[in-house]
Amino acid sequence: MKRIVILISGRGSNMEALVRSCAEEKWPAQVVAVIANRADAAGLQFAQMHGITAVCVPHRDFGSRQGFDAALAEAVQSFAPDLVLLAGFMRILGTAFVHKFEGRMLNIHPSLLPAFPGLHTHRRALHAGCQVSGASVHLVTPELDHGPILMQSVVPVLPGDDETSLARRVLATEHVIYPTCVRWMLQGKLALKDGRMVHREGASQVWI
Repeated sequence: MKRIVILISGRGSNMEALVRSCAEEKWPAQVVAVIANRADAAGLQFAQMHGITAVCVPHRDFGSRQGFDAALAEAVQSFAPDLVLLAGFMRILGTAFVHKFEGRMLNIHPSLLPAFPGLHTHRRALHAGCQVSGASVHLVTPELDHGPILMQSVVPVLPGDDETSLARRVLATEHVIYPTCVRWMLQGKLALKDGRMVHREGASQVWI
């Protein structure tokens, strides 16, 4: 049975989608812990209600990013995870942390990477006049939002869209593609070839 640790900063709607998919689809895995960097993260309550260990490592308790990263890494490692999943975790992780969990840490980002890494993705997509937007699941590397992509969703930008409406439709697709990618990882169906993540059986890595 594989062990999954999920990192969140707020409500954790992607975390909820992952927990539900794990149970409903009977993954060969268990979400063993949800860890937040904020004590008021609503997702911690969801985890507790579902019998999952909920842990807070407050970033404000540390005088440096390195100190926080070290404490967070210790907390994550204590659960001996096979996969570490970032689900709305709003802290930049340093190189040492990333290397510790390299190859088994995933993130979901609300843009069609490599476009619009970082924050305010929907605002930037709208200002750029993009006709489509979407989300990307990728391996976490030291370079922010630039790891090999596992899967992307494509969402049309509609006339009259604002940040809120676009974000809502993109988020709905995140709840589909993130669990799909985690299931593939658990099943060993993804491989890194020439710097790209490919499905061993040729399944589509685009969700439209």
